[in-house]
Amino acid sequence: MISQPQLSSVTQPNRWLLWLFFLSSVISMAQNNHTVSGTITDKSNGESIFGATVFLNGTNIGGVTNEYGFYSITAPEGSYVLTVSYMGFSDVTINIDLTQDVKHDVEIDQLTSELEEVVVKAEGVERAILRKPEMSVAKMNIGTVKQMPVVLGEVDILKSLQMLPGVANNGEGTGGFHVRGGAQDQNLVLLDEAIIYNTSHMFGFFSVFNADAIKDVKLYKGGIPARFGGRVSSVLDIRQKDGNSKNFGLTGGIGLISSRLTAEGPLFGDNGSFLVAGRRSYIDLILKASGEDNSVSFYDLNLKTNYKINKNNKLFLSGYFGRDAFELGNNFDSSYGNTSGNLRWNHIFNDRIFSNLSAIWSKYDYDLGFSQDQFEWISSITNYNLKYDVKYYSSDALTFDFGVNGIYYDFDPGQIKTTSDTSPVNPLTLDPKRAIEGGAYINAEYKITQNLSTQLGLRYSTFSRLGGQPIAQYANNQPVVYNPTLGIYERGQEIGEETFSKSDAIKTFGNFEPRISLAYLLNENSSIKAGFSRTAQYIHLLSNTSSVTPLDVWTPSGPFIEPQLSNQYAIGYFRNFLDKKYSLEVETYYKTVDNRIDYIDGSELIGQNNIETEILNGEMRAYGLEVLLRKNKGNFKGWIAYTLSKSEQRTPGGIAGGPGINNGEWYNAVFDRTHDISISGSYRFNDQWSFGANMVFQTGRPVTYPNGQYEYEDLSIASYSPRNSDRLPAYHRMDISLNYKPKKYQNKKFKGEWVLSVYNLYHRKNAASISFGQNLETGANEATRTAIFGIVPSITYNFTF
Repeated sequence: MISQPQLSSVTQPNRWLLWLFFLSSVISMAQNNHTVSGTITDKSNGESIFGATVFLNGTNIGGVTNEYGFYSITAPEGSYVLTVSYMGFSDVTINIDLTQDVKHDVEIDQLTSELEEVVVKAEGVERAILRKPEMSVAKMNIGTVKQMPVVLGEVDILKSLQMLPGVANNGEGTGGFHVRGGAQDQNLVLLDEAIIYNTSHMFGFFSVFNADAIKDVKLYKGGIPARFGGRVSSVLDIRQKDGNSKNFGLTGGIGLISSRLTAEGPLFGDNGSFLVAGRRSYIDLILKASGEDNSVSFYDLNLKTNYKINKNNKLFLSGYFGRDAFELGNNFDSSYGNTSGNLRWNHIFNDRIFSNLSAIWSKYDYDLGFSQDQFEWISSITNYNLKYDVKYYSSDALTFDFGVNGIYYDFDPGQIKTTSDTSPVNPLTLDPKRAIEGGAYINAEYKITQNLSTQLGLRYSTFSRLGGQPIAQYANNQPVVYNPTLGIYERGQEIGEETFSKSDAIKTFGNFEPRISLAYLLNENSSIKAGFSRTAQYIHLLSNTSSVTPLDVWTPSGPFIEPQLSNQYAIGYFRNFLDKKYSLEVETYYKTVDNRIDYIDGSELIGQNNIETEILNGEMRAYGLEVLLRKNKGNFKGWIAYTLSKSEQRTPGGIAGGPGINNGEWYNAVFDRTHDISISGSYRFNDQWSFGANMVFQTGRPVTYPNGQYEYEDLSIASYSPRNSDRLPAYHRMDISLNYKPKKYQNKKFKGEWVLSVYNLYHRKNAASISFGQNLETGANEATRTAIFGIVPSITYNFTF
C-alpha cells in the first residue's frame, strides 16, 4: 500500500503538467488555431506508416506518426503545403486551407530506382528530426536487414541490430543481446506489445523474428519513453505487419536449413486485412533421412488481422507461436518456445486525441528430458497484461501521452520427475510464484523555443509478490553466510517457514521513474541532445551462463531479492552534412544499476527452490562512447559504428559477511567489450545486381581462467584468478552477400531473387570458450579452444507473388 507522503510527492509535477495542459488549451483557443489530422499508409498495400514526418512547409510546425500511422498538427488559420516524408518512400505534398479542422489520410509510394535520384526532401523535415528530443534510439529498416549477409542465409533482426553502436552479442551461436553494458534479462523485448522472454531459435543461432512478418524495429538504448517500464537496460519494440489491404499476395524463401511463406490480403471487404507467416527448419528431416538419431528443428507462426469498425474505431488481433525441439538419440530431448496473443482497440476521440486499449497474453515454457524420460523438467512463465494509452495533441508546441497498465505474472519454476521403468521416484515440485506489476505514466513533449525542445516524463511503478507458497526463514535473516574457516559462502541455516495465502502481498515495492530529454538545434544541419532516465526492474533471470539458454528461470523480487534500479545519463551530437548524404551521431553515456545480483562460487540453480541461498546483492555500472557515421544516399549506402565502453559489477559480502566476490572490488561484467567496431555496406550495381558486406571486430569477452594448481590426495586441484579478470581472444569476421534479381521477373507480378552469402569469409575460428584440463596420457596441462563456425556459404531463393 502506498503511504500518504509518497502520494503527496507527485503533487507538484502533476500540478505543473496540468497547468501546461490548461495554458496550452487557452493559447490554442485564443489564436483561433485549427487541426489537420489523419493516417499515413503505404499506397501499395495499405500498411500504416510508423514514424513518418508530417510537416507544414515554410513553418516549424510538424509531427511524427504514431505506431498506428496517426498524426495530428495544429496551426493558425491559413493556407499551407503539407509534406509527408518517410525513408524509402517518395515525398507527398498537399495544399490545405486551415479554415476549420480537417482530416487528410495520405497514401505514399515506395521509391523506385528511377524516382530515387529526383526526390526532393523538405528542409523543414530534416530540422524536425534534429529538433525532436529523442536520443539513444536505433531504428532498423526491414529492407536493410534483408540485404545484410547472415549465417546460413537466415535473415536475423537481432544480428542486424548488433551491427549498431552500443549493441553487442555474447559470441557466436548465443542468444540474446547486450545494450550499453547491460545483461540480456535487462532488455524488454516486445512483439506487438507482447513480452518475448526467449528471443532465439536453435539455442541462439537464429532469432524468433521472421523478417517477412515485421514492419518496424525500434530499439531504445536510453531515454526510454515513460510508457515503457519493467527493464533497466533497453526496450526493443517490434511491430508486425498489418497485412495487405489492397491485394492478396504471397512472399517466401527457400534456404539451406529452413523455408518460409507469408500470405496476406484484404478481409471484410475494404474494412480489414490479414497476415499469416510461417517458417520451419528441416534439419531434422535431413538427419533422419541420413539415419541419424539426433534431431534439431524449429518453427514459428505469425498471425495478424484487423477490422475497421468505422472511421474512429479499429480492432487488431495478433499472435505468435514458436517452438524448438532438440534430441540426442535416446539420451536427451528438449523443447521450448514462446506463445503470445494481443487484442487491441484503437479509438480516435477527435482530431487531437488518440487512444489504444490492449489485452495481452504471453507465455514461455520449456521441457527437458534425459535418458528416455528417466528425468524430466517442465517450467514456464506466463503473464496477462492490460494497458491503456492515450495521446493528446494539445498544440503545435505541446503534446501529452498518459496511460496505465497492469501485469499479472505466474512463475512456474517447474516439476522435476525421475522414473524407474514407469513409476515416478522422488518427484520434486518447485514452489510456483505469483506477482502483480502496475504502472501509470504521463509524458509531455514541449517546444520551448524554435530551437529548444524537451520531453518530460514521470512513471510510477508498483510490484507485489503474492502469497500462495511458503517462504523460508533463516537464522539472523541470512540466506547466505560466509564460512571463514573454508573461505567460502554457504547456505544459511533454515529455521522454519512462513506460509501466506494467495490474497496476501508478501512484499510490495514502489518507485518513481522520472525521464527527461532535451534537444537544441544549433543550425539546420546539427543539434545537441541530452537525457536522463530512471528505470526499475522487478523480475530477474536466473542464469549463471553468459547468454540466453532454455534452462533460464525467471523469478520475482521479494523478501530477499530487491528490484533493480537504474539511472542513465547521456549526451549526444547529431549532424547531417554534404547535402544530407552523410549523417553523424556521437553519444556518451553513464549508467548505474543498484541491486544487481550475482552468484556465489559453486552456486546451484537447477532444481533450486530457494534461490536466495545462491546469490549475493551488488551493483553495476557502465559507461562509454558511441559513434555512428552513415552514408544515406546513392548506390553505395552503409555505416561505420564504433563503441568504446566499460561494464563492471561490484558484489560485497553485505549482511552475509566475508569479502564478497573479488574481495568486494569492481570486476568486469561477462558482457563487457572495450572495443566494438562494425562496418556494414551495400552497393547496387543496377536493378538486377547488388552486393553487401559486413566486418566486425570486438574485444574478447571476460572469462575466468585457472592460474595454478595443487595436489591433494593424488588429485590435481585448480585454483582460479579473480572473477572475469581474463579474456577470450579478440573476435572478428567478415561476411559478404550477392543479390541477383533475374530480368525476366522485372515488372511482373511474380518476382524472384537469389541471395548468395558467405559468413566468416576468411574462416576465422573465433573462440566460443576455452577449457582447461589434463592430458590423460602425458599428464600435461592443456587448453582446448571451442569454435562454433568457420566459413559458412549459403544460398537462398526469395519470391513475392
